[in-house]
Amino acid sequence: MNIYGYVRVSSTDQNENRQMIALRKAAVPEKNIFLDKQSGKDFDRPNYKKLVRKLSAGDLLYVLSIDRLGRNYEEILAQWRVLTKEVGIDICVLDMPLLDTRSGKDLLGTFIADLVLQILSFVAQSERENIRKRQAEGIAAAKAKGVKFGRPEKEPPADFGILVNAWEQKKLPIAEVVKRCNMSEATFYRRLRDYRLLRDSKNA
Repeated sequence: MNIYGYVRVSSTDQNENRQMIALRKAAVPEKNIFLDKQSGKDFDRPNYKKLVRKLSAGDLLYVLSIDRLGRNYEEILAQWRVLTKEVGIDICVLDMPLLDTRSGKDLLGTFIADLVLQILSFVAQSERENIRKRQAEGIAAAKAKGVKFGRPEKEPPADFGILVNAWEQKKLPIAEVVKRCNMSEATFYRRLRDYRLLRDSKNA
């Protein structure tokens, strides 16, 4: 029997230390701990896929909590069945002792574990949806206050008009213009549009 652990955080700036500490306490070998820094909306995660390819019948997989495995109700249930029934491993969810397939393998134990799994999977997806809702509300509120998101717009250089005129008169190629402006071609054309609108309004 090989012992594995799986750790997931939703983004690169989140800390996985709490999960790692819990897995080490469960005596999971460091080399058998797989970490993804990705959303739990589905199981299309590179290191999770590597983990599944390594699993064999009789192995044991530890996760700290069910929402670290995933946050999609139907996919968690389907993945749990694949791992425990098709692959034939045991799973232990450290913060929920009822979700330990090594124990309670009789009919009643299986029923209770399935029920707990469904409830926790539902909660995991509900929490994900609530997080997304709060994020959307926060972004909307910030935009209403004038907060801008994404990269700040690159300002054109002081001689932008001269460069544009030279380009329009075919005295400079586009590659040279964007190089002197220190911006991408797409950004140049956006700034060009604004520049022409301003120029046309002045000439109107």
